[in-house]
Amino acid sequence: MSSWMDNEVPFESLVGKTLVSVENVTDDLLRFVADDGDVFEMYHYQDCCESVSIEDICGELEWLVGSPILHAEESSNESDPKPDEYDESHTWTFYHLRTMKGTVTVRWYGTSNGYYSESVDFRLVTKSDAQ
Repeated sequence: MSSWMDNEVPFESLVGKTLVSVENVTDDLLRFVADDGDVFEMYHYQDCCESVSIEDICGELEWLVGSPILHAEESSNESDPKPDEYDESHTWTFYHLRTMKGTVTVRWYGTSNGYYSESVDFRLVTKSDAQ
């Protein structure tokens, strides 16, 4: 089995793909399965002194299934306001996906003591890795 860091690809790799399923596996893992057999995972590998998870999904994941992905974009905001006064560092990361059925935005929130990653990773995995 490959490690979590193997096969990282740009989030925009989804553009042009037609998804057959999108699964919110856990609060820190989304799995996208394309009709060509490609499986993508959006995740954060948790480490000490940090927390990164999905805060909100605006729109319906079903809107991403059965229609080609027309737009896939990542944006981030590290500025105030901080939701928790005790967070030394924080990052909001937004993932916008659009098909003919609608737009879905996945909002991730990461906090740390400032020394750990608050980023979200996106990788292409094989079917055997995505069990």
